[in-house]
Amino acid sequence: MGLAADLEATMVVRIPDAVSALAEALPDGVIQEALQTIKEEPIRRRALPPEVVIWLVIGMALLRERCISAVVSHLRLVAVGPRTVSGSAIVKARDRLGEQPMAALFAYTADAWALPSAAAAPWRGLALFGVDGTTLRVADTAENEAAFGRPGSAPGRGKSGYPQVRLVGLSALRSHLLYAAALGPYGCGECTLAKKLWYLLPDRSLTLVDRGFIDYALFHDIVVSGQERHFLTRSKKNLRWEVLSELGPGDRLVRLTISAAARRKRPELPESLIVRAIDYQRKGFRLETLLTSLIDAQVYPADEVRVLYHERWEIELAYDEVKTHTLDREESIRSKSPERVRQEIWGLLIAYNLVRRHIERFADQRRLNPLRISFRGALLLVRNTCVCASYGVGSTRKLLDAMEEEMKLLILPPRRPRRYARAVKIKMSNYSRNSARGSTRLA
Repeated sequence: MGLAADLEATMVVRIPDAVSALAEALPDGVIQEALQTIKEEPIRRRALPPEVVIWLVIGMALLRERCISAVVSHLRLVAVGPRTVSGSAIVKARDRLGEQPMAALFAYTADAWALPSAAAAPWRGLALFGVDGTTLRVADTAENEAAFGRPGSAPGRGKSGYPQVRLVGLSALRSHLLYAAALGPYGCGECTLAKKLWYLLPDRSLTLVDRGFIDYALFHDIVVSGQERHFLTRSKKNLRWEVLSELGPGDRLVRLTISAAARRKRPELPESLIVRAIDYQRKGFRLETLLTSLIDAQVYPADEVRVLYHERWEIELAYDEVKTHTLDREESIRSKSPERVRQEIWGLLIAYNLVRRHIERFADQRRLNPLRISFRGALLLVRNTCVCASYGVGSTRKLLDAMEEEMKLLILPPRRPRRYARAVKIKMSNYSRNSARGSTRLA
């Protein structure tokens, strides 16, 4: 064992210059700890050792427009031998790494970055999180179809084009850093996947929940799983409750009765839950009701709760940054086997958090809201910095300083209030189109 350790010490992998800027956020000790999840192999100096393959998988997300072999070449990831390696060697290296080290590394970014970020921007002393689900297309192979399944389609239209992975994530709403994620096949419901995440919520937190997740057992689990863990969601039309007391205009304390069927499945559930129901209505829209465990109307004023709920959309914007910008609108994960698909997705989420971490640090230095920094612009800067460093264009320190200077150009103006209803402008859409904005045509 001592000899093995001595030999291992002689084969320390040099962090490639191309990713040295990012390696400051993911130090070698963290990567080595993540690698403890893989099986030990005979000591052998490989062209793509596990430490480097981790950066390859992250690079696949950061350099989305390049093929996987080109990522290896452009980032100069090959540790020994020629600069390029065969595609089969890359596949074998990824298979040796597996999924678990990437999942462990993502968990590190969540605990080290997302959790403190949420705690640093609280609402009334509560860290804010949002939960929602999305899907990602994967390569159309028999293995992927067997593992993940496909969406259904209308009769007579054949099967859908690609298998899909379902993902449910927890996000720190005021920085967009992803705090937790659960992956599953397309046929697995979002509520089922979300059950893997609730125990991760910290004490003194408030989770904004999409109404598709509404479940009395969920409400109970969030509240009793720790100290001052709260939820806020929008009610469904068919929910019924008993009003216990009026707390103010459109604000009341209500009792939700848990069904006998739910209690047979979960005997520990109480017969009823006491929550707060708060009405709100925007001009021109129907009346909506929010349900929350924030039952103290003095500590948590109803008007502030009404405004706060709209921050739930921040997780939708985070998913847009992942799928539209990081993936360059190419939503299909390119790996051909299920484990490599999951590995690639964890790499994608790590890459997203790395960019968001750089944004947050820059914003903190200038006392700005992280959401005032352009994610797309920051992502392009990170890509350019990696490529320039790989070709030895200046020292890494100078590149980082230049990156900081360029970040100043990415400060966005304050957000304007939404003036138009949520609608999309796509041909043959079921949604209504925005009305004309009074633009004048040139003759």
